[in-house]
Amino acid sequence: MSKAILHVLGALALELTPGSAAARDALPQREAGELGAAIARDLARFSPQAAALDLTTAGAHYDPVELLRPGWPVHRELDQLGARAPGGRGDGGGRIIAFGSHEGRLPGALSPAPDYAGGPLRLVPWSLAGDADVAREVGEACERDLMELGMAGADTALLAQEAFGLQVEHARYLTMHDLCALMAMQYEHAGLAPLWPVLETALLSPDREAWLDAPPEPLLRYVDNEARIALLTRHAWHARNGGAGGGSGVGDDADDADDERLQRGFAHYQARQRQFAAVLRAHGVPVMFAHCQGDPAGEL
Repeated sequence: MSKAILHVLGALALELTPGSAAARDALPQREAGELGAAIARDLARFSPQAAALDLTTAGAHYDPVELLRPGWPVHRELDQLGARAPGGRGDGGGRIIAFGSHEGRLPGALSPAPDYAGGPLRLVPWSLAGDADVAREVGEACERDLMELGMAGADTALLAQEAFGLQVEHARYLTMHDLCALMAMQYEHAGLAPLWPVLETALLSPDREAWLDAPPEPLLRYVDNEARIALLTRHAWHARNGGAGGGSGVGDDADDADDERLQRGFAHYQARQRQFAAVLRAHGVPVMFAHCQGDPAGEL
């Protein structure tokens, strides 16, 4: 009877200097193998038992939205390709499988999307896989300590910098849960904190349901693996937000000013809907807009 296999998922996070641009987003096979070997050495220094697990990685760097998608599709692709690939043995017995480009193309669906190039944080994904007991122990150590103690080796950081043509300020290892926590903080700083609990549900518990029902934010429901955003008329939007902004009672000029203010408020609300939809779609969450007439919450 074969042993159960467990996966530990993470990334080498490359924090770039402001204005830094990559010379290339994917490495040819030889350089991808060198980077994979360096990542394996770092992880084995952090947790010696990691050397007994298979390490699979891609010689490529991605934006966080490409890795933080329901079902972890980049990591899933790595694992599926790695299950069929030969690989050299590491010092501790685990295989090191690194996918590089051939004639400028990575295998499978591993090519980074050009739409998300140029961000300040780039991620090289990795997966450790092997005996469930060993992987569970390594995974627990990673979840407990990697965020605080998981700095990449200086040689690994320099290798990544030179190979990709990046200017790297910091290079550290993160689990996918660490990356979620990091993105939650970044979205809070960007004014997107109300959306994060919905996105987190889609990432970590995709079969559960989540609501964003906190006026003046858009009304949103995550259910059946998609986000449904309520499309409201201006009247319904005004009523949902408490009917604030009624006339001040000083003639036509006051009425015109109130109407203009309501127009601006409703336009801001619609822009906020589009912003939320764009963020969700970037993370691979399907979005549906629902025209709501009566009770919006009852129609989503």
